[in-house]
Amino acid sequence: MARVGFIGLGNMGGHMARNLLKNGIKVIAYDTDAKRVDYVKSHGGQAAGSPAEIAAATKEFVTMLPTGAHVVSVLTGPKGVHETIQPGSLCIDSSTIDQSTSVMLADWATKKQSFFLDAPVSGGVVGAEKATLTFMVGGDAKAFERAKKYFDFMGKNAVHCGKPGNGLAAKICNNMLLITTMISMAETMNLGIKMGLDAKQLASIINTSTGRCWSSDTYNPVPGVMEDVPSAKGYAGGFNIQLVAKDLGLAQNASTDLGAPTPLGSLAHQFYRLLANHPEYKEKDFAAIYKYFKESV
Repeated sequence: MARVGFIGLGNMGGHMARNLLKNGIKVIAYDTDAKRVDYVKSHGGQAAGSPAEIAAATKEFVTMLPTGAHVVSVLTGPKGVHETIQPGSLCIDSSTIDQSTSVMLADWATKKQSFFLDAPVSGGVVGAEKATLTFMVGGDAKAFERAKKYFDFMGKNAVHCGKPGNGLAAKICNNMLLITTMISMAETMNLGIKMGLDAKQLASIINTSTGRCWSSDTYNPVPGVMEDVPSAKGYAGGFNIQLVAKDLGLAQNASTDLGAPTPLGSLAHQFYRLLANHPEYKEKDFAAIYKYFKESV
């Protein structure tokens, strides 16, 4: 039976680790939050005391962390993977971080006679829970084939995008599009409701018309329109607004560096930077921008 390490058990990582366990994979897990580790243990996983302990116990591990600084620390910092990594190890990093850091870590892994894949995901918390994620993967093609069985247990699609960093390029572009469509959906629903339309009826019309998108048919931002989405739960969980602002910042940095204009992405970044610094919104799911529009004068 395969044994996989898992580092980072937040809103996404905990479900991903659980889905590995459901498919007969032994999981040894680490997170700075003991409650998150207990969640994985309750599903049959094993706890580790540090990333170094994981690297000593297995040659295959997944990282799912908030920022590039966290990934660098876990792999190269005190009690990090670098202290015990075994030749031939495979690190699958599903975090959404800046492309340059990921390329640097791929070079670091090569020097350790190991492999590093940038493998960010699309599908949100619901996709992580239901194992319907899409993995966008950059790195060595043989390493991708080695990792594919794990992708299949945690998601429904895995696409090899080419060289190191290309998975993150795809993810950063996809996230920018997702977030701009959420803003459009939120402002559209707010306008329609204030014009007298029923929220569910308007959503149904959009979902059978040209405005249909993921933010309308899977993740509607208006409370009461859909069940089992953050808008139905006070915007708890889901895609945290602070992480949204971070991801849009990655897109804007790439836009500036490459001279590729992204005016809508830039405006979206400003909206979510505002909400990320607002005490009422910063811990909410990104669909809460509907609430912001609704309550604006």
